[in-house]
Amino acid sequence: MALANNGNTKKGSVRELIKQNKSKKGASMIIEKVMPILLFCTAAVSALTTVGILFTLIFETIMFFERVSFVEFITGQKWLPFIEKAGNFGVLPLVTGTLLITVIAMVVAIPVGLAAAIFLSEYASDRTRRIIKPILEVLAGIPTIVYGFFALTFVTPLLKDVIPDLGLFNALSPGIVVGVMIIPMIASLSEDAMSSVPQSMREGALALGATRLEVALKVVLPAALSGIIASFVLGISRAIGETMIVTVAGGATPTMALDVTGSIQTMTAYIVQVATGDAGYGTTVYYSIYAVGMTLFVFTLIMNLLAQFITKRFREEY
Repeated sequence: MALANNGNTKKGSVRELIKQNKSKKGASMIIEKVMPILLFCTAAVSALTTVGILFTLIFETIMFFERVSFVEFITGQKWLPFIEKAGNFGVLPLVTGTLLITVIAMVVAIPVGLAAAIFLSEYASDRTRRIIKPILEVLAGIPTIVYGFFALTFVTPLLKDVIPDLGLFNALSPGIVVGVMIIPMIASLSEDAMSSVPQSMREGALALGATRLEVALKVVLPAALSGIIASFVLGISRAIGETMIVTVAGGATPTMALDVTGSIQTMTAYIVQVATGDAGYGTTVYYSIYAVGMTLFVFTLIMNLLAQFITKRFREEY
């Protein structure tokens, strides 16, 4: 009887184990079927968000161009949207201010960022690199509104001692600070591109009698050119889309003049001005922010496509 009971107990435990294994397999099969769908939905969120933003811009921009001529918008040299009845909606002054800030920023960011990348890649020790790179990353994480007030309250008075005619709101100060903000991006991406160059190329050049500077400038730099140029283009795109620095320190005067000492207005600064102002829903001024936003979207899209093209066109295979 005892043996029979033991046998039944063993059979029962085996059956329970089989049932547990089946239930586990069933649960795992459900997870295997559900997870791809869940992951696909998660991956589709960013794409759907982009599509939604694009359709919103297109729809509202069409509403704007039903009231304002497209030719006037892209060729007009006066941007005075708040004039009653018939305002002037030539976007060129806003484009001029945006490009002026971008040029100043890149004049600051490209030399400094590239020099920092060369130092980190070719001269810095591992310990120095571990100290400097986190500092650059922290610099990249500072909120842009902080940069804006830094430009207005520190950089502008500092420049005013050198340039007495410099206005309180000007293009030079925010342009320099935008360049400082972009330095970590250019330095980090360029350093990554230069670090990917095989060490054998450096050792071969050094064996032929080249100095470390010659190796950096004549061997490593050309080999990493695609990544370096891509970092420049992405930096330009970032400068074009910068908002708070130019809003706080640049002013609100749309102008075609290339005077860096006077007040200017960029496309992003105008969007902030209208979005935080009293423009009524459905007015031409309200729809103008979408037209300017679409122009900004086209600029940044072109820059990103250009960066991808340069990366693919000039990529070095090792």
